Amino acid sequence: MNNADLALYAVPAFIAMMGVEWWDARRDPDRAPSGRYGREAVTNWATYAIGQLTKPLLQYVLPFSTIVLVASWTPLHLSPRDWWVWVLGLVVTDFCYYWAHRGDHRIRLLWTAHSVHHSSTHFNLTTAIRLPWLNPIASTMRSLAWVPAALLGFPAWMIFLLNTLGLLYQFPIHTQRVRNLWRPVEFVFNTPAHHRVHHGSNQPYLDTNYGGVFIVWDRMFGSFAAESEPIRYGLTHEIGTGNPLKVNYHEFAALLRDVRDAGTWRGRLGYVFGPPGRRENATETPTGQLTEPSSTVVTTG
Repeated sequence: MNNADLALYAVPAFIAMMGVEWWDARRDPDRAPSGRYGREAVTNWATYAIGQLTKPLLQYVLPFSTIVLVASWTPLHLSPRDWWVWVLGLVVTDFCYYWAHRGDHRIRLLWTAHSVHHSSTHFNLTTAIRLPWLNPIASTMRSLAWVPAALLGFPAWMIFLLNTLGLLYQFPIHTQRVRNLWRPVEFVFNTPAHHRVHHGSNQPYLDTNYGGVFIVWDRMFGSFAAESEPIRYGLTHEIGTGNPLKVNYHEFAALLRDVRDAGTWRGRLGYVFGPPGRRENATETPTGQLTEPSSTVVTTG
């Protein structure tokens, strides 16, 4: 069974959990209005379905994997027969995921793909399957975050498997129906409470809680935020459409427009590799905030 098969076998469980959440939301609609099922859920499922149909195309666009190459070249080789390799592998691959996810929010080229997941103004289990498709440049660049795991000697297939398990772990934390878990669990692991904050588009929630399985990375690297005010879900500038094609490519199209209209090569490169919300004529203050005399610059959520 490969990683794609593993994710496919999980779909019935996902549907069952969505059914429970949908029933609970109908039973108590006032508890979390932004968690209700409606047009957003339809868009989420349509985006997911198109993504599954387009996956085979990537096999021809990306005929090799950097992770596979590095894993074959490294002089280190850890044996999957040792239990501690699996435990260490889970920690290492999740650490790599943290930096990949942080890059998703701080490098606009990566944000063109990841913004798809954040563009829903509702937040429920269907949000977890609102995923980008056919953005091979961003996918290839993002995969470099797992090169250190390959250099350490973890087999490529193990890296892919553990990363898939980490993504499966994140499915049930896309909900408003679970409030808070036991405090030690909340301290170490990513939970629904932490991930709700991550999907917030209002301050102080922007660019926080990047962890996949473990939230301790955010605590260690200063990107942790606890819920302190009502959360507004979606992007700072809403796209206002349920069209899956526009949902998937709206930010990439905006990136191309900005690059086209930039007056300098520095500006063009800044639009591609700088943070979302960056403007060509903006200046950076000592606090790290981008400012522009003619307009207010708002970073994406």
